[in-house]
Amino acid sequence: MFEEASEVLENMLKWSLPLSLVLFLVLVCPLRAEAAHEFSVYRMQQYDLQGQTYGSRNAILNTEARTMEAEVLSRRCVMIRLADFSYEKYQKALRQSAGAVVIILPQNMSTMPQDIVQQFMEMEPELLATETIVPVYFALEDEELLSIYTQTQISSSSQGSSSAAEVLLHTATANGFQMVTSGAQSKAVSDWAITSLEGRLTGAGGEDLPTIVLVAHYDSFGVAPWLSYGADSNGSGVAILLELARLFSRLYSYKRTHAGYNLMFFLSGGGKFNYQGTKRWLEDNLDHTDSSLLQDNVAFVLCLDTLGNSDNLHLHVSKPPKEGSPQHVLLKELETVAAHQHPDLKFSMVHKKINLADDTLAWEHERFGIRRLPSFTLSHLESHRSPARHSIMDMRSVSSSLEGAGEATAGPHVDLPKLSRNTKVIAETLARVIYNLTEKGVSGDLPIFTEQMQVQEDQLESLVDWLTAQPRAAQLVDKDSSIVNTLEYYLNRYLKDVKRHLVRADKRDPEFVFYDQLKQTMNAYRVKPAIFDLLLAFCIASYLGVLYLAIQNFGLLYSFLRRVTAPRVKQH
Repeated sequence: MFEEASEVLENMLKWSLPLSLVLFLVLVCPLRAEAAHEFSVYRMQQYDLQGQTYGSRNAILNTEARTMEAEVLSRRCVMIRLADFSYEKYQKALRQSAGAVVIILPQNMSTMPQDIVQQFMEMEPELLATETIVPVYFALEDEELLSIYTQTQISSSSQGSSSAAEVLLHTATANGFQMVTSGAQSKAVSDWAITSLEGRLTGAGGEDLPTIVLVAHYDSFGVAPWLSYGADSNGSGVAILLELARLFSRLYSYKRTHAGYNLMFFLSGGGKFNYQGTKRWLEDNLDHTDSSLLQDNVAFVLCLDTLGNSDNLHLHVSKPPKEGSPQHVLLKELETVAAHQHPDLKFSMVHKKINLADDTLAWEHERFGIRRLPSFTLSHLESHRSPARHSIMDMRSVSSSLEGAGEATAGPHVDLPKLSRNTKVIAETLARVIYNLTEKGVSGDLPIFTEQMQVQEDQLESLVDWLTAQPRAAQLVDKDSSIVNTLEYYLNRYLKDVKRHLVRADKRDPEFVFYDQLKQTMNAYRVKPAIFDLLLAFCIASYLGVLYLAIQNFGLLYSFLRRVTAPRVKQH
């Protein structure tokens, strides 16, 4: 009897430890499929411009997640949803030495109230104005990421409980998330080339003809390059310029309508970086060549910027045009066309002098004004400081639930009827200038582009859809990108002498520096907090201590068990 009881007890002791540990791990550990979630994240801008550094200077992230409800954010990855985001909260995370900040954006921006979108747009320049070593990422919300945020928020909120015991218990039993990026540290991209494109339509009637230059920068900008689609700024300007190239190429293909003006079309790169493409193009044409249309008789330069919305149209000038000059003729023709053909459109001229003390120029025409070329910028925006020009909220998409009503998503967007109307206004104005229709007595309410020559709204829609199908941030558009190749192909269809112009930063004193690691994959690993490891170690140590005492005092334990079981043995 003694041998049987001893054998049973030894077997119990032998298997109790591993079985208990296995059962414990099964109860506390998540399933393998739920242990991690992988998703794409988009880093905040990082660039240098004219010696100044901007944006986030770090790309490495490996730290535990928290939300703003947590009392301690030091060395934690702070997750904030756009609906709860504010500049004060962002600064609080930085002041507490947070390890990283992840801002979660909704998949469909139409679900966000307009005031929240507008508030974030106004904060984007402030986020970039101050250099920070903290990695700042943006992520698009999905079901798994929302679940991670909710669990992290509950865990973070519990840290403010009144009872220390409750905090300890919840901390030990709750699941946490370790946020880890898969990429490397960011580094400067060497020998990056910004590409610009030019094409022309040569006028008829001689060599010394006046030249009209039409300009639009094609790159986009926002707080995160991979989320910068730039539908209105400046996808709308590029779409109008390409449509104008199509229309005037047809006019210039017939002898009767071949005007006595040269037309130059210029798609500039690096527009959002102080118009680097335009600056180099001017240097190449004015300083480094003996023959250029820009050195001859330039009537005016018309820059197209942010023209896809609004019933306002503003002609921005650095110097009011003198009466009788080609620039004054353009101004008067714009007023005529707007008043007679589109009375719903409110046109005005905005005068702003060039301020060379500013870090960046306000409008693209100022690059030409510095070189004493008469120039304007046409835009529906009254001020160059409008947040719509530099926002990731500048998107093309329209909410499917609102398409029938013609209502667009929150934030800047492109209104196709208004984009088409603005294209007509510009086309009609240019035609009246180059054919001198006012002096010929042609009424201002007589449209030139009608029937087969009219502006094609479906063509404009296709152009805007294509331009906004992928981000066009300057750091993402290299000289071999599909965007540059497609723009070049389009210009070649309608223009002559299409050329590329490349801008590379000076290696000794670079005017701009771009950095990589702007898009990464982030993994959220479900983990237990550090205190859980301590608690588990304490439980295991206690268990082993009890087991050790039981083995060391096996005789006493056996005697106790024997006394307990003896009456039952006698009864049998």
